[in-house]
Amino acid sequence: MSTQANVMPNPGVDQPVRPNRRRPELPYGKQLLYQVMLLFIAFITLFPILWVVSLSLDPRSISRPTELNLIPPGASLAAYQKVMDQPTNNKISFAELAFNSAKLGVGVSLFAVAIGVSAAYVFSRFDIRGRRVLMLAVLAVLMLPSIGAIAPLYVLLNKIQIGAGPAETLRNSLLGVGLAITSGALPFSIWNLKGYLDTIPRDLEEAARIDGATINQTFRLIILPLATPALAVTAFLGFLSGWTEFALSWQFLSNVKDFTLSMALWNMTGQYSGQVPWSNFAAMSILVAAPVAVVYLALQKYIIGGLTIGSVK
Repeated sequence: MSTQANVMPNPGVDQPVRPNRRRPELPYGKQLLYQVMLLFIAFITLFPILWVVSLSLDPRSISRPTELNLIPPGASLAAYQKVMDQPTNNKISFAELAFNSAKLGVGVSLFAVAIGVSAAYVFSRFDIRGRRVLMLAVLAVLMLPSIGAIAPLYVLLNKIQIGAGPAETLRNSLLGVGLAITSGALPFSIWNLKGYLDTIPRDLEEAARIDGATINQTFRLIILPLATPALAVTAFLGFLSGWTEFALSWQFLSNVKDFTLSMALWNMTGQYSGQVPWSNFAAMSILVAAPVAVVYLALQKYIIGGLTIGSVK
């Protein structure tokens, strides 16, 4: 009877290391197909941006932008300098336009967050009388297009006098425009924040109350820090709506000193495409979009978390 000896590995001798090759989750053919699809999506997304950037550097003042040169002949920043000095024929500089837009954006963002989170907390935590009806009313306002409220807002704000002159009404001021934009941003803010607050466990608030915290302390010290992603989303979208608002500003404002960037951008267009200073228009577009991109990058980690949780719960 033959016996087979078990050969034990010698710990003093280095054993060959087998490479741990992880098998791909997808076949290489599918991976290649997905990569091509992603590159195509990236191309069609970035192509218009590259065109606008190239057009803003073109000093030829072409009447029709029919060609794309990543670096146009004689590329310069003259269009940016022209826009920064005075974008349109109106006696107002780019800095003044940006300051007016910033006042609208920041104001709408702050009011939408402050009022929205307070109302959302009540809807989420308190069983008040008429709660369901109020929530349906907020949802009904959210479903209506904001531009449909221009007429009643115009009449309402035009009746509030803030100065001695006949044209010095709340309607003809940045404050009135900001209030009008905030009224349209609040329904989304309330619903988005309520959906996020519903995901925060009530046990945390009950534990804080057992320790002696009041409702205001619980809201300020527990709820608000935990709701930071949703607050960031609401603040960013509020800033975006105020920064880029055109319809309300164009209908309400008549004083050149109150004009915004979007109004100036519209004033740069002509009746026909050949009448548009395309290089200046492209430079103005980039300067208008740049602050929004900066704000998004600053709040990116909060915005991603808020978008994936708040509105779907």
